[in-house]
Amino acid sequence: QVQLVESGGGLVQAVGSLRLSCAASGRTFSGYAMGWFRQAPGKEREFVVVISWNGGSTLYADSVKGRFTISRDNAKNTVYLQMNSLKPEDTAVYYCARGTTGWVRTSEYEYDYWGQGTQVTVSS
Repeated sequence: QVQLVESGGGLVQAVGSLRLSCAASGRTFSGYAMGWFRQAPGKEREFVVVISWNGGSTLYADSVKGRFTISRDNAKNTVYLQMNSLKPEDTAVYYCARGTTGWVRTSEYEYDYWGQGTQVTVSS
């Protein structure tokens, strides 16, 4: 089993920043891609960003490109999401997830373990 625990969410004003963390425990972390997804009220969960097993590849949703940065520390079994220039439309519950392979994928069906989510609220 793999347990994923997100932290770092909160309330921030527009154009502010937050850094989310996702700590993994249990089975292998370093051999798998890690992704972030988000779900806003009344909307479906959507892909945000993914990083490959070794950090060599990343893929961002167009809506966050240039503002968000994903990174990982395999020694600490942790993936990070630095979010800058936040907008009210970034308000959502953010989930981290472990990919079924080491490579970047955008479909949530390519992820097998999920965290419980952390709320990010951006006020205008």
